[in-house]
Amino acid sequence: MNTGSYYEPIDEHRYKPTVHAGGAWDPGEQHFSPLGGLIVHAIDRSSAARRDRGLVLSRISFDILGRLALDECEIRVETVRPGRTIELVEAVVLIADRPVVRARAWFLAAGDTSAVAGGGADRLTPPEALAPWPMADVWPGGYIASIDVRPLAPPQPGRTTAWLSTPLDLVAGEPVGPLASYVALVDTANGIAVRQSPTAWMFPNVDLTLHLHRQPEGRWTGLDTTVVFGPTGQGITSTVLHDLNGPVGHAQQMLTVRPG
Repeated sequence: MNTGSYYEPIDEHRYKPTVHAGGAWDPGEQHFSPLGGLIVHAIDRSSAARRDRGLVLSRISFDILGRLALDECEIRVETVRPGRTIELVEAVVLIADRPVVRARAWFLAAGDTSAVAGGGADRLTPPEALAPWPMADVWPGGYIASIDVRPLAPPQPGRTTAWLSTPLDLVAGEPVGPLASYVALVDTANGIAVRQSPTAWMFPNVDLTLHLHRQPEGRWTGLDTTVVFGPTGQGITSTVLHDLNGPVGHAQQMLTVRPG
């Protein structure tokens, strides 16, 4: 079993990725999945007042602006739209002083709507009943090698439902909230349901957006994923997000599709 973490803190705003954060397209890059979780962790740390007001993250969008070198990164967080019941926060990731990711997170006030809750998908078969899938047979990189992937059925081109977890900490020596740990596995969706071999075709995502109707819990991230390639070089990876209690929201990734 792997031990360690994906990142080591340098100071309050800077982090160093470990080998476990290595990318699938290029081992000299960071896989975006743990970096997405790190951004949520930085946003979580930025404001205790937001938590005191009972605001919860309901949507976060990440735009990937450039190459994510496997190098020290700095995360700057600011509140764009403050409010008592609705708040918009922005985070920017810099590597070598260059912005490489820009994220925006909407926080909404929490309240008791259990009397009208419903409309989501059915629960997935729990991961304890499923066998691991060696995803590293399809993808290289330290991140892919670090995760436990358990599909509900044999993965098909463009269609897979699977549970993911990791034994690694997101950040060494820092308490990390359940949402950051959950988001740190979501970007893997684009790799579990490949339509074409990644040695013949490239289809990296340029963004990731999550909408949540419930805050996820537990150490397992469930991804019910469908991938579509269009005829002019664009694709979309669409995912229903689950935890062990059922669906929690949706994720979308825009792909740039081209020969490898």
